[in-house]
Amino acid sequence: MIYMDPEARAASLSFRQLKLFESVGRLDSVRRASEECNLSQPAVTQALAKLEQQVGATLLERRASGSYLNELGKIFHRRTTRLFVQMEEALVELGLPVASAPMIAKRISKSQARSLIAIVETGSFGQAAEALGLSQASLQRAARDLEGNLRKPLYYRTAAGVMVTPAGIELGRRMKLATQEIEWGIKEIEAARGSFNSQISIGAMPFGGSVLLASVLDEFVKAYPTAEIRIINESASEMLKSLRAGAVDFVLGLVQETTARDLSNEALAKTPYTIVAQRGHPILRKGRVTVADLLEYDWVVGTPGAARRGCFERLFASGPGPNASIATCALPVIRHLLTGSDRLTLMTTYELLHEDGRLVAVPFGPIEPAPAIGITMRAGWLPTQLHQAFIDLVRKHVTDAAVMPLFREAS
Repeated sequence: MIYMDPEARAASLSFRQLKLFESVGRLDSVRRASEECNLSQPAVTQALAKLEQQVGATLLERRASGSYLNELGKIFHRRTTRLFVQMEEALVELGLPVASAPMIAKRISKSQARSLIAIVETGSFGQAAEALGLSQASLQRAARDLEGNLRKPLYYRTAAGVMVTPAGIELGRRMKLATQEIEWGIKEIEAARGSFNSQISIGAMPFGGSVLLASVLDEFVKAYPTAEIRIINESASEMLKSLRAGAVDFVLGLVQETTARDLSNEALAKTPYTIVAQRGHPILRKGRVTVADLLEYDWVVGTPGAARRGCFERLFASGPGPNASIATCALPVIRHLLTGSDRLTLMTTYELLHEDGRLVAVPFGPIEPAPAIGITMRAGWLPTQLHQAFIDLVRKHVTDAAVMPLFREAS
């Protein structure tokens, strides 16, 4: 049999097959599932056999009393159930009645979902058709069939062509997240067999996220040498967009003070900002540094919207601030700019902890509020075993580091 990676195997499965499997796993019976899905028992049996072949694992134990999920089947059934629950929730958010959402979700085909996802991601029907390897006529048919099933407008025509409505964009985003469950289910089956040859996508926010990620990567790779780690570095706002879109699995860095309903923060440790200068800087000869002392030097600041940029602006809110002509979120650039000059900047205590000694803290006193370093995830996300192993390693590393873990404050 030709090997297919988990993504390809997941893509080969139809919603019809997955619904039949969900029904059999819930009812422990092919007969009862065939009645629920209005299909013959032979048709259900044949669909399940093909699904197991595509997944690459036996998922059901066939007995005289019924068909029962084995251990691998339970893993995959949990993910399949999550797929349909998320689809139904997305339809309710679209404005469909709660009572009718399950029935409407059953009518949505894989091709209809893929068409909307591709159109949202590429921005046009033409590019979406090319990405899926379909004719534009086939793609348009699937798109219109989805609109007909939902009885909700998903597209509108402009001078530039057909565009997706805001509600359609959100539905496409949520459908993509739902369909990812199947790929993760296949990866979990492989992990249960002892194989961790799969990929995780990690978002690292500027500054603290990259430092935290770098501090645990070596240990993780040693423990899971066959795992592929894909790292995305973007601004905080772009990173959260990538997280919501499913382009990254979770994000490391300074957690936001407020979190949208669809995201959850796990703050691991307080890591206050401190003013930083190169070792031997003239300001370090002062016993206690004042705001007036800070005004005498050039600063490297964070980009607009960054948490440390806000901290810098609050620090000098009482009057004109110092010269700050350079704004960047790239630690290597900041390190280069401070080393060999009298510039100052703000870094968190966690970031400074991982510097090589060339940069040191300026004795200024506490700067409030103190941000927290941690993990941002999608609300309700279920990590795979590989995801969980990485997250547990991050938790352990932060707990072991001298950065004021939150749980110690509470004790």
